[in-house]
Amino acid sequence: MSDLSGLVPTSAIRLDASATDWRDAIRLSGDLLTAAGTAGPSYTEAMIEVVEEHGPYIVIAPGFALAHARPDGSVARTGLSFVRLSEPVEFGNKANDPVQLVMALASVDSKAHQKALASLARVLGTPERRLALDNATSPEGVLAALETGSGAKKNPRAVPAPAVSGAANETAPTSESGSSDQVPSKGLVLTVCGNGLGTSLFLKNTAEQVLDRWGWSPYLTIEATDTISAKGRAKEADFLLTSQAIAQTLGDVGVPVEIIENFTSQEEIDAAMRHRYAV
Repeated sequence: MSDLSGLVPTSAIRLDASATDWRDAIRLSGDLLTAAGTAGPSYTEAMIEVVEEHGPYIVIAPGFALAHARPDGSVARTGLSFVRLSEPVEFGNKANDPVQLVMALASVDSKAHQKALASLARVLGTPERRLALDNATSPEGVLAALETGSGAKKNPRAVPAPAVSGAANETAPTSESGSSDQVPSKGLVLTVCGNGLGTSLFLKNTAEQVLDRWGWSPYLTIEATDTISAKGRAKEADFLLTSQAIAQTLGDVGVPVEIIENFTSQEEIDAAMRHRYAV
């Protein structure tokens, strides 16, 4: 059993549920965490408050939302729930609405769920596995789709690795200032979400897959962080990767901010990073 499917008990899976709006959809997913003994009702309300404060950035892929909040005293252990809605609902995310799949994440700390989110990124980035989640007829079918294991398929749409400037002599890549001037890279990219615990880690995982393809993993570090930390650390980084909603919250941080709509798309992240690096 993978780190991902092992965090989703069958009792925390509900198929073809009815929700009146996005708050109701999050409450359905939070109620499953509560019923499984993963987190209490206060955590469900915290997940809703996150969206009210930061906007619908938790809608990280077409039709998919990853609800989460900072750990509170009601979180007993790290776990996930899965809800598939009978009719999709709008979260207010133009790029990825309407949402039919909602997963809720509760974590005891910032590290306990990193492997699970890496697995989830691979699942959602693989069309046949996403289709299996959309069409599963039982909780066991959902778990089978989430079970990636060591033999998980890579994104079939991935592009070949490009030639890497400076890789042969193990020098850092260069970044672009404006549209043409190249400057030495600081070796850091920040991915940003409201809490630094959920969607920013998800985006980090997908971006690292792009670096692996490029052969740039030894030269760049990608760190997940929250909006407050990102404002203070932005100038340490070459640029930030985040959603439209979080970018609006951040405002001008003194370095470029690349907007990502689909956090499962290696192609979209690849294009954003090529925009900033001399690839």
